[in-house]
Amino acid sequence: MATEMESALIFLGTGSSGSVPYMSCLIEPSDPPCSVCTQSLSLPPQSNPNYRCNTSLLIKYYSQTDATHKYILIDAGKTFRESVLRWFVFHRIPRVDSILLTHDHADAILGLDDIRAVQPFSPTNDIDPTPVYLTQRSMERMETVFPYLVKKKQKEGQEIRRVAQFCWNIVAEDCNQPFSASGLKLTPLPVMHGEDYICLGFLFGNKDRVAYLSDVSRIPASTEYVISKNGAGQLDLLILDSLKKTGSHNVHFCLPQALETVKRLCPKQTLLIGMTHEFDYYKDNEFLMEWSKREGLSVQLAHDGLRVPINL
Repeated sequence: MATEMESALIFLGTGSSGSVPYMSCLIEPSDPPCSVCTQSLSLPPQSNPNYRCNTSLLIKYYSQTDATHKYILIDAGKTFRESVLRWFVFHRIPRVDSILLTHDHADAILGLDDIRAVQPFSPTNDIDPTPVYLTQRSMERMETVFPYLVKKKQKEGQEIRRVAQFCWNIVAEDCNQPFSASGLKLTPLPVMHGEDYICLGFLFGNKDRVAYLSDVSRIPASTEYVISKNGAGQLDLLILDSLKKTGSHNVHFCLPQALETVKRLCPKQTLLIGMTHEFDYYKDNEFLMEWSKREGLSVQLAHDGLRVPINL
């Protein structure tokens, strides 16, 4: 049972950029049809662990300083509105206090416009802006994709239109330059998302050490040291990208690479995210249960709506 002073992680999305079910599997079904995607026709999303929105995490952080909860959002992608309607309501999440962006791809940023729906209402935008933490590269993309969300001086005669209000904060792509969001200390974890692109993960928690790596194809040695049992210390929880069940991919880990990473890092527990429709939650967690027993390492698939109590 949840307590008033408890921190928790709430998985708002555990799917790939295309989400699950795949649209093509429903509008142009294969023969035989995709068993994972067709489940969505018979089960409501909240009862279907194979229904996956874009990868996103909500950190419900209990602050000892002022004895209140802070709500820290990691990424707001294409399915953010759907996640809010389903899981903010279910878990009684009242607001977003700050936002962390892993990178500037559509599945991480295109829901930022909808943040205004979880901010206080003001027709003149006279509200405290929500802090956003992002890299310089992502900031430059914001100026292109969302120029109206980047604070600029109002031109004379220009109408005021209600939009989300943000305060933009640049985060270094450096494990040695931690920062704080809503009182929670975080360490940036730069990883490769394809060899031409650096994506951020995040390490947080003074008591339970949690690492979040949603989009990764390779972990540089300097980052791996920070989150390895044989390096800076064992993780209590690793949240890790796993796009497909077999093979490899140029910009993401697939299950074989994810499991090899778990064996190198040796976290106490691992939850996999970023999955396509190749993964069946029940069948593949049975496989992972056997793998975990054999290797002595706990690995499971996460699912949308999952709430994990944590001691931060």
